[in-house]
Amino acid sequence: MTKDKFSLWVLAWPIFIELFLQFLLGAVDTLMVSTISDDAVAVVGFSNQLFNAMTTLFATVAGGAGIVIAQKIGSRQQEEARTVAVISLKATMIIGACLSVLFIAIPTPIARLLQMPEQLIPLATVYISTVGGGMILTAVMSTLSTMIRNTGNTKGPMYIAVGMNVIHILMNYGFIFGAVGFPKWGLAGVAASTVISRLLASLVLLFIFVGAFERKIVVQDIFLRDRKLFKEVMQIGWPLGVNMACWVFSQLAIFAFLAMLGTKELAARTYMNTLESFCFLLGYSIALGAQIQIAHLFGAGRTRDAYKAAYKALKVGLPLVILNATLLLIFGKYVLSLFTQDSEILAIGSSLLWMNLLLQPGKMLNMTLGDALNAVGDTRFTMTISLVSMWLVATGCSYWLGVSVGWGVIAIYGCMIADEYLRGALSFVRWRAQKHLRSRDSQLKREQSPILTVNNASVS
Repeated sequence: MTKDKFSLWVLAWPIFIELFLQFLLGAVDTLMVSTISDDAVAVVGFSNQLFNAMTTLFATVAGGAGIVIAQKIGSRQQEEARTVAVISLKATMIIGACLSVLFIAIPTPIARLLQMPEQLIPLATVYISTVGGGMILTAVMSTLSTMIRNTGNTKGPMYIAVGMNVIHILMNYGFIFGAVGFPKWGLAGVAASTVISRLLASLVLLFIFVGAFERKIVVQDIFLRDRKLFKEVMQIGWPLGVNMACWVFSQLAIFAFLAMLGTKELAARTYMNTLESFCFLLGYSIALGAQIQIAHLFGAGRTRDAYKAAYKALKVGLPLVILNATLLLIFGKYVLSLFTQDSEILAIGSSLLWMNLLLQPGKMLNMTLGDALNAVGDTRFTMTISLVSMWLVATGCSYWLGVSVGWGVIAIYGCMIADEYLRGALSFVRWRAQKHLRSRDSQLKREQSPILTVNNASVS
């Protein structure tokens, strides 16, 4: 039963459905917002990069907690897994509440700090204050989804993603077009729809979370404390958080560089973000499923199976990513025309489709082996290579070649490709070394030694 529950396919396919629906939400969101204006699309794309950057503050705890929960369940320490889940949820709720207050209080200065073009400031103020004001819901939703998945239940978050997407799309339609009695609020309505759908999703996830462990979570558990377990979470989580922060802040910097080039480049990149999601969707779900599986196998002491699991995920994921990127290259220009009729934006997007064919295999290699290293607790290594590669290659070279030298968005994309392959190659070398897997084997031998000594003494 446990083995089937933590098999790669059982874990990965609900994650794929959930991620596909998130992709669909983003695509429909962008398509609907594009009926307002290209400026509105740029605001949503820019603001979402900011929100992604802020989520790293609570993702530090949530990511570490998810890995520790899978490891504890693998080693049959259900009560410790439950405690980790409760104390981690409390921590992320506090962080999310602080971020909500910040975005409600100073949305306009935040938009200007990010070098957002002046003509976008009024729209950005409304969107940032509304969606950013709901960051506590984002914190709760992402934390609960992560922890529920790592108990082996990947179907629950999938079903909730279905409901959230349907509600969000229907409300978007109502607010944008003033349909079925909704006020015609434009971008403000899209922001309100986002917050309401996240609230409903958070409530249902909380209901599932209460019964996710062998012993039901009750109200009195709000007072649970365990410094030792929280320290264990943070030992894995803080490098993971820095790693994630490197990515989102480097992407935020790259969006700022694109804003310097012009609103056309910024809008084109926003549309490409939506299309690119299609490319690695299935591969990314396989990588996430493999991370849960490897963490569980690692906790159970099955280190050889854990080692092989990463390569199995790559063997399945790489061909899928290449196939998806090829399909996007063929049909992408037609899809882009659904979002905008601006000839300059379409020309930029079409040229990026070719570069995307190079980008996606490197991204798949990097995220699969990086997630595998994270699953066994080797998060400091992935943090270190992210700090070096993302800031020197992806961000530094993007500014130098794209802005200073003047080669534009093509050069920026080239730097992103180089970053993915560099980190993927370094992660491959590290995984082959099996450092943490060998340490786990040594730990298990030490734990078994006293038992063997006692048994031998009894026989004597």
